[in-house]
Amino acid sequence: MSLSLHATVIGGNGFVGRHLVHHLRHAGWRCDEIARDDKSIPSQTCGHVFYCAGLTADFRERPFDTVEAHVSYLGKWLQTAYFDSLTYLSSTRVYANAVSTSETADLSVNPNVAGDLYNLSKLMGESLSLQSTRPVHIVRLSNVYGEAMPEQNFLADIVRAAVRTNQVLFRSAPDSEKDYISVQEVVRALARIALSGDYGVINLASGKNTTNQMIADCLGKAGVLCRFEENAPVIQFPRIETQKLERIVGSRSSDLVQDLPSLLQQYGEAI
Repeated sequence: MSLSLHATVIGGNGFVGRHLVHHLRHAGWRCDEIARDDKSIPSQTCGHVFYCAGLTADFRERPFDTVEAHVSYLGKWLQTAYFDSLTYLSSTRVYANAVSTSETADLSVNPNVAGDLYNLSKLMGESLSLQSTRPVHIVRLSNVYGEAMPEQNFLADIVRAAVRTNQVLFRSAPDSEKDYISVQEVVRALARIALSGDYGVINLASGKNTTNQMIADCLGKAGVLCRFEENAPVIQFPRIETQKLERIVGSRSSDLVQDLPSLLQQYGEAI
């Protein structure tokens, strides 16, 4: 990859941002980092901007910060920054209650539902990006796993419990399922997407769901005792369409079940 490539990663100290910075520098990019709480906008050209400044698990306790991160600060970049492209990280959570996970699907949100604040703010960021007429890639990102996952993350909690106590209590039913993709695959794809001329919305996901039972079976083979809470709810997310991603990036190899043993080892070594 050319040494002339320049990136600016907003939120470079977060989970995805940290891995992205490492990947880009290893690939030969000149990479600048801007912390999520640093609200300045550089006056110089920023190259390819990766907007990784969103909130995740704590958005319910921080509604104003959520809107600031997903909409207001993004808007300042779209209005005033000089860049070759901007890649805005949204989420596949916006497909909750949708009849399709196509990037062009109609989406449903309800402002009376507290959890929908996240989806509403992400969609406002998406809409603002699309209407800005700037060269923006909107990446709807699936559930990302890998080394040093953030706190208050379902999979991180499962792995930490497994390595610390050798037992896991699932609070959602065995049939609960969602899409998972490795952070290493995510950062490789983000670099490819940023350099493509295919602007607009793109799903970044594995394209297949993994159930809680599949995770429990894998942990059981590693000697971890897994139990499911009685009458635990079934939480099922739709399978994410990835045809557009495949056209730009090609095939992917993420498999949470295959990667779980290495995750257990990484977290075990970190304790």
